[in-house]
Amino acid sequence: MFLNLTKKSSFLLTLCISVGLPYLAFSQPALKEVYQDYFPIGVAVGARNLTGDEAKLIKKQFNSITAENAMKMGPIQPVEGKFYWKDADAIVDFAMQNGFKMRGHNLSWHEQTPKWMFIGKDGKTVSKTVLLQRLKDHITTVVSRYKGKIYAWDVINEAIDDDPTKSLRQSPWYQILGDDFIIKAFEYAHAADPDAQLFYNDYNTEFPEKRDRIYTLLKRMIDKGVPIHGVGLQAHWSLQEPSAENLRAAIERYASLGLKIQFTELDLSIYPWEKNKRARKPGESAILTPELEQQQADRYGLVFKIFREYKDVITNVTFWNISDRYSWLDEYPVSGRKNYPLLFDTKLQPKKAFWAVVNF
Repeated sequence: MFLNLTKKSSFLLTLCISVGLPYLAFSQPALKEVYQDYFPIGVAVGARNLTGDEAKLIKKQFNSITAENAMKMGPIQPVEGKFYWKDADAIVDFAMQNGFKMRGHNLSWHEQTPKWMFIGKDGKTVSKTVLLQRLKDHITTVVSRYKGKIYAWDVINEAIDDDPTKSLRQSPWYQILGDDFIIKAFEYAHAADPDAQLFYNDYNTEFPEKRDRIYTLLKRMIDKGVPIHGVGLQAHWSLQEPSAENLRAAIERYASLGLKIQFTELDLSIYPWEKNKRARKPGESAILTPELEQQQADRYGLVFKIFREYKDVITNVTFWNISDRYSWLDEYPVSGRKNYPLLFDTKLQPKKAFWAVVNF
């Protein structure tokens, strides 16, 4: 079924290009339909994306939604006890009205956490008791508000240190609470919504040394009876990584724990991965050349082939942003450099990468 459909779509694309006509959206296959026997296909959005042409593309192509920023701790509770619900509510309402599965992202992170969370009224660092209560209040309030609407939460985000000689990141959460902040966050979320699936979410999860440290953390949580149901692999990748071998090994390693696997923040940068911010160098390209577009298509084709091989353990694949019109990778980490990491171009038209994903 899908093969015939996508061959027809490829033919229509070629025909339209040859006669100089735009390739209309109605002739595109829908990702959510092509992958209906595999896993839901999601996208990260903001409230700004819920109207206009982007909303039409979201409805056409996807069946799962994650809030890109609206549910993070800082945006949703910028001042203690004062919650900003408008954007998060709008995203959840959009999901419910259009039959989308809704993922929650995230309940605790070392970034985008408001400073007040760690500071007492005396201006000093709060005690463990105070911080645990603040964490509990935040998680209980947010999760309870969306109980029955959000089926899965990224409870803890990026707790593993980037330094391969260390285990947990030396964040204020860890410095004040130790690893109790992870255990308690999952317990608080589970108490607020016992039916929600709870995930640990991180990046570079396919690199063997970090994979093993994440595995150790997850195994320790399971052994302690922590209510964890899955692991989110962010999948901020490039044309160079991860290798097929490392990707398969990571999926199998995490799945051996009996956890659900979701690829939560997928994009494929056309540039090699960098973390430290820098200025754009003279002569450094910021153009999606035909060669780079083909390499990206090949890469997307490879990773989705692997995803399909593991459909029994993968329960969601979510793209981080809708199209190349906007990506969090624009200007990051290189100022003045645009990225083109997604399946749709700046005009919301399918790229070669899209066809590599749907043609199989």
